[in-house]
Amino acid sequence: MIRVLLADDQALIRAGFRVLLEASGDVEVVGEAANGDEAIDLARTECADVILMDIRMPGTDGLEATRRIAADEDLAGVKVIILTTFESDEYVYQALRTGASGFLVKDTEPEDLIRAVRVVARGEALLSPSVTRRLITSLATGGAGGPRRPPSPEAFPALSRLTEREREVLSLVAEALSNKEIARRLYLSPLTTKTHVSRIMTKLEARDRAQLVVIAYESGLAVPGSAVPSD
Repeated sequence: MIRVLLADDQALIRAGFRVLLEASGDVEVVGEAANGDEAIDLARTECADVILMDIRMPGTDGLEATRRIAADEDLAGVKVIILTTFESDEYVYQALRTGASGFLVKDTEPEDLIRAVRVVARGEALLSPSVTRRLITSLATGGAGGPRRPPSPEAFPALSRLTEREREVLSLVAEALSNKEIARRLYLSPLTTKTHVSRIMTKLEARDRAQLVVIAYESGLAVPGSAVPSD
């Protein structure tokens, strides 16, 4: 069972998500929080695998709560999906920078919500290619609350530890391609691709694929407009 924590200041929304998730058969809602502080406390006591975290909550908001959870070594296995009514580039960027593994808007279809929980629980990032490409383009022009300095490889010395193939894989991860899609693009097996991604995360000390996207952009490895359409 995937243990899920719901963090939203609206009880009705939490109740709706609980019904949807627990009807899936492999998800158990282990707690509900009405603000960020409660979410942090419950993350520690309930051993959640995934937190569905609203951004706008009274007191400590979802972004700050996500940052604290990601920085807590005792909560290293907890994955956060930011859930909000706003598909804002700035929110997406801040969510990724604070350590979120995914980003969904609240009008997501029920089956997509359940799939998202399963994907993130497996340790993968929940980032659609369209959102990722738009985000990278926005960041490159100084938008989305991102850095206005040019991307700099020097800011990420760990990149020098990557092989040429690993750099290729990382650039495709930054396009939000799945392991299967990357394997087809580079004529590799999915297992080999998965191994490359795992090694890249270890070398760059990245929490998950979502952080790899941020690193790829900020280092200049992901260049806006360079994405090749998926097969």
